Amino acid sequence: MKIIGSDTQLEPGTTIATIGMFDGVHLGHTTLLDFLKEQARQRGLKSAVVTFAQHPQAVLHPEAGIKMIMTVDDKLKLIARHGIDCTVLLDFTRELSLLDSSRFIELLRDRYGVAALVAGYDHHFGHNKQETFADYVRHGRELGVDIVKAPEYLGAYAPVSSSIIRKLIASGKVDDAMHCMGHPYSLAGKVVHGFHNGSGIGFPTANVGELDPTLILPHRGAYAVMVDVAGKHLKGMVNVGVRPTMHNGHRLSIEVNIFDFDDDIYGMPIKLEFIKFLRLEFKLGSIEELRAQLTRDRAQSVKILDAYCATRHEA
Repeated sequence: MKIIGSDTQLEPGTTIATIGMFDGVHLGHTTLLDFLKEQARQRGLKSAVVTFAQHPQAVLHPEAGIKMIMTVDDKLKLIARHGIDCTVLLDFTRELSLLDSSRFIELLRDRYGVAALVAGYDHHFGHNKQETFADYVRHGRELGVDIVKAPEYLGAYAPVSSSIIRKLIASGKVDDAMHCMGHPYSLAGKVVHGFHNGSGIGFPTANVGELDPTLILPHRGAYAVMVDVAGKHLKGMVNVGVRPTMHNGHRLSIEVNIFDFDDDIYGMPIKLEFIKFLRLEFKLGSIEELRAQLTRDRAQSVKILDAYCATRHEA
């Protein structure tokens, strides 16, 4: 997939495009992308996704503190996996937000060769959010751009949206978020030095740091996770919280215990895929009680992750 920026000029009349933030690249998005590809095939055009490097709310209402499901790089990788020919990555600015839908369609036509535009189901673009699909069709007719409505995602997990998925992650429902996206919610960072508490109780952990601050974090608690580190895809469990039993203060940490693995991975990149919530973080009465709880957490995680891996293998 070719990634192009705002300064690139494409040949007129060569693309069919769709517009959106595509945060999470969820099942609603994949329905749209599949429809876009089929339309491109039927029309003999290149498929193009127009998306943004910044969420509009982060630019227009920074005080709201919106968090993203995934990084821009991960978003682009997932879009590419769906066989899209090119993605136009734009910086969302206040100036861009002031364009009405007619001017935006004109911009897409003149700069990115858009001959047809697929409007996502119930998706609005342009300054006037009150405009309807019929308005987009009228503007397109005036500008020589065919406007097509994509089908609605009506699968088992409908309705699906990025805002719904953010709420699921924030409440710890990472398995529901995974079902809505079709892939696990993940966090990537680097293994950094932590408090080194786990080794002394038989559950050594890797402290995950250098996280992208724009990303949403899951609710505090323990989770079963898949771990990508040192070129391996491994099973583990992670605690997101402040380790109240260990009296380590109030700084939030993300510490993963990787099963059957004891390599030195300090300084290495690491990625966690959150498969299922295990329990809330709570203070236990002693180290012995903590060790017993972690033993139960590990047994539960192994069952969850074995079932998950078996399902993925069959798929």
